[in-house]
Amino acid sequence: MYLKTLLSDLNKSRASDLLLAVGNPPALRINTFLQKQREEPLTEEEISELIKEIISKEDLVVFKKEKELDTSYEDMHSRYRVNLHYQKGTIAATIRRVPNPPPSFNELNLPQKIKDLTQLERGLVLVTGPTGCGKSTTQAAMIDHINATRSCHIITIEDPIEYMHTPKLSVVEQREVGIDTKSFGEALKRVLRQIPDVILVGEMRDLESIQMAVTAAETGHLVISTLHTQDAVQSVDRMIDVFPPYQQLQIRSMLSLCLEGIISQQLIPKADNSGLAMALEIMIATTAIRNIIRKGSTQDIYSMVDLGTQYGMISMDVSLRDLVKKKRVTKDTAMVYAANYERLEKMLRELA
Repeated sequence: MYLKTLLSDLNKSRASDLLLAVGNPPALRINTFLQKQREEPLTEEEISELIKEIISKEDLVVFKKEKELDTSYEDMHSRYRVNLHYQKGTIAATIRRVPNPPPSFNELNLPQKIKDLTQLERGLVLVTGPTGCGKSTTQAAMIDHINATRSCHIITIEDPIEYMHTPKLSVVEQREVGIDTKSFGEALKRVLRQIPDVILVGEMRDLESIQMAVTAAETGHLVISTLHTQDAVQSVDRMIDVFPPYQQLQIRSMLSLCLEGIISQQLIPKADNSGLAMALEIMIATTAIRNIIRKGSTQDIYSMVDLGTQYGMISMDVSLRDLVKKKRVTKDTAMVYAANYERLEKMLRELA
């Protein structure tokens, strides 16, 4: 078995991931379901040989020392985000397909309000959600739209680089952690010296990267980043709670001034099993929401999102209801992903 054969199958089936783990057959993830590619389980020797096809000797040395490796690989069909790790003392790999070129807003069926956020000159815009919900894809569509419609300087900081952006109207620089910079924090310390207009931070992982991203947004740059949080309230709380208590009043004030919007998303199996549908919560930082953040009463953001339809806001449960109404997902499936079970159940009863 050759890894490039498995990658070819990954592309032909339009699966999202290839999973390799000792004691398990190789498996493709297709619309949240796993499809085994053979009956026999993989051995450690097989996985070691498979990964040598796409991982350099230098990266393998780093992997054996650190026990973890995030990198990328590209062939004539796609780019791939590759994660190597150990489980039960043996090598395992998760390989995610990253189609190129970046998808457009129309292909992703993203609402106009997200497109509006890309036209801001400054501020912080977050794309949040669980792992595998398409955050990187939404970010890529946003950067691609800026690249196609604005003459500006875009710098991305990623680990690893996923979507490759060809310069259009903008000058685009893509920096990869581990190759072009030591860490997100180190890159963000120096990014302002590089005179960017738009900064994409692949992930805000810790206090340092959050602080630097907020500072960059506050000082006149558009910053787009991600958090592994479920909704706008969790996102704001996470950014504040990572700071020590004596700094939280200051960060609340900074966020209330620079935060522009939070997009929280989930990918949900379609009713006809043909793929995944996206459910979105969109929060826009209105004057009322900025005051809520400053005062620390973040739970009130939920009601502001419900009342903010004229600003382009939508709650996750309303988005799920609309998907059911359009028959894109089933009622039972929507309920699994509900933010408020009782509330969505009531909305769905009203549809009947």
